[in-house]
Amino acid sequence: MQALEYAQSNQDRFLAELIEFLRIPSVSTQAAHKPDIERAAAWLRDKLLDAGFPRADVVPTGGHPIVYAEWLAAGPDAPTILVYGHYDVQPPDPLELWNSPPFEPTIVGDDLFARGAADDKGQLYVHVKAAQAFKETAGALPINVKCMFEGEEESGSPSLEPFIRDHAELLAADVVVISDTHILGKDTPSIVYGLRGITYAEIEVTGPDHDLHSGTYGGAVQNPINALCHLIAKLQDPDGHVNIPGFYDRVRDLGPDERAELARAPFDREAWLQEAGVKTDWGEAAYTIPERTAVCPTLDVNGMWGGYIEPGAKTVLPSKAYAKVSMRLVPDQQPAEIYQLLRDYLAQIAPPAVEVQVRDLHGGDPAVVRRDSSAMLAACRAYAETFGKEPVFVRGGGSIPVVAAYQEALGIETILMGFGLPDDRLHSPNEKFHLPNFYRGIETVIRFMQFLGARTS
Repeated sequence: MQALEYAQSNQDRFLAELIEFLRIPSVSTQAAHKPDIERAAAWLRDKLLDAGFPRADVVPTGGHPIVYAEWLAAGPDAPTILVYGHYDVQPPDPLELWNSPPFEPTIVGDDLFARGAADDKGQLYVHVKAAQAFKETAGALPINVKCMFEGEEESGSPSLEPFIRDHAELLAADVVVISDTHILGKDTPSIVYGLRGITYAEIEVTGPDHDLHSGTYGGAVQNPINALCHLIAKLQDPDGHVNIPGFYDRVRDLGPDERAELARAPFDREAWLQEAGVKTDWGEAAYTIPERTAVCPTLDVNGMWGGYIEPGAKTVLPSKAYAKVSMRLVPDQQPAEIYQLLRDYLAQIAPPAVEVQVRDLHGGDPAVVRRDSSAMLAACRAYAETFGKEPVFVRGGGSIPVVAAYQEALGIETILMGFGLPDDRLHSPNEKFHLPNFYRGIETVIRFMQFLGARTS
């Protein structure tokens, strides 16, 4: 296939472009980076135009812009895919833990280190370069392609669902394709068919109306940090089972057939422990590690603060204490309902000497997609021919709320064609993208487009 030959002979140029993309610090959660977000959106639009898309626009929203592009020359009888990705990235902190500057991409062996390398700039760019390979060889795509790349995924996507609802006709497609997940190993392709949802909340505990001297008032005034620790300790038992009343009421039973299928995916416990940097695993003994990390709901404290944390000592009894808590959800748990259950439970167990407030920061629905559609079959064949091995179906532990949003608003399902690796350190210092997977990702998408067009022609 000429498009494959073009992609293979232009790997150095594609890599140079990706490095340029990664140098833009498009951190969506920090207002200081708003100009960088806008610069990244404009850069991506220009690359889509260069790749052959007749239309590519930077579309304003109530927050950061969405980049929309389309190439519909294959005609009304050809299948149409909608490629989703995000060009925003997580904050790079803590900077001192990076081995190289997060926005100065660095190649070490076969890995490219930079913030956003795998999440999601590198994976997003796979689709742009696959389209360009067809442009430069065949002059056209074998299917119709629309792209929607957002700049708020790492900050909860507040503008995304309204945009989807308001532009349902523009975004109409047969299937959504997302590359924002990982495969099981360098030579073990996999396709994620289910994702967990999320409820993310902030807890604020207030005691006295100002900081107090702990020697004068300690023991007679409840310390908000101490109270917060007691509250958090009551949220789950020592094995991770969540104690919030009603939390498990909607959880679907994990039947023996699905457990057996999930168990077929290769799993190396020792390698997993090494990758995680821990001596042993933890969690409910009734479930395996892959089940705990993909198909079971969870509760985690993502951050806590309050009082004095600078060097040296300060004997203060603080006025306030805070924590951020995320709960990963499974079908059919609902983010808004889980938030309310958390809020009610904290109000029930809060000691009378402090005031507890809970804020809903963002949420997303869990999703499970079909595995027998023509698009899924084309994806399986594309992975198999590129990697020389049939892909394994797995459930993903992360959250991509847009998958459920597409199901609800547009009535279409999603193919999760990921090319990252489990050790890519997403959201952590030293994030990376394995470069052979970048190149094989482009080849897989080229084959996917070709096979999908042939299956439905």
